[in-house]
Amino acid sequence: MFCAVIVAAGNSRRAGFDKLSAPLAGVPVLAHSVRAFVQAKVNRIILVCPQERWDALRLWEYADGVSLDRVNGGVRRQDSVRAGLAAVCGDDCWVAVHDGARPLITPEAIQRCLDAAQRSGAAACAHVVVDTLKRGDEAGYCLPEQIDRTGMWGMETPQVARAGMLRAAYELLGEEEVTDEVTALQRLGVRPQFVQVGMNPKVTLPGDLEQAEAWCVYQAMRQ
Repeated sequence: MFCAVIVAAGNSRRAGFDKLSAPLAGVPVLAHSVRAFVQAKVNRIILVCPQERWDALRLWEYADGVSLDRVNGGVRRQDSVRAGLAAVCGDDCWVAVHDGARPLITPEAIQRCLDAAQRSGAAACAHVVVDTLKRGDEAGYCLPEQIDRTGMWGMETPQVARAGMLRAAYELLGEEEVTDEVTALQRLGVRPQFVQVGMNPKVTLPGDLEQAEAWCVYQAMRQ
């Protein structure tokens, strides 16, 4: 069985508007992730979001018969993930945890990540870091530290593992704060495999939404 936990409980503070409800190629940003997992033949989707967002976006209309359930999130991302995992039945189910603010994920990318997880035990979408990395101080001035980007990857979602493994990883964390499942799984000694899947950015700032819209237009023109 394959389940998705889509995390969509945030308040979009950095964006300055409700990015998950914003229109993208004619439908809400969050609906893109729901549709991608439906097309990837997921058995069940657990959406972690407030009741108001659920009611306003009517996301069940994008589920195309796939079981779609809602649970409340928490203050931190990891609290929301825990809530989603609690709704997953059993320990053997493969679970893809995905940030709802990554609307460009494709069914093919989801399948590739699942295939990698089934081969290696856990997997995560990620991209090789190609930009020069610098660290700045609190005022935004460059510090002299040189950061080697060799072997550096930027984390994306979905991140996939069995439900029991993910629950154990978050239980071991206790109150230690993490921002993704890879970090939690590392506490168990698990080494997820990275899968590079192409365009899969997170909508965080207003300009990110504009870029995502341009990508959708480009993809539509290619079809």
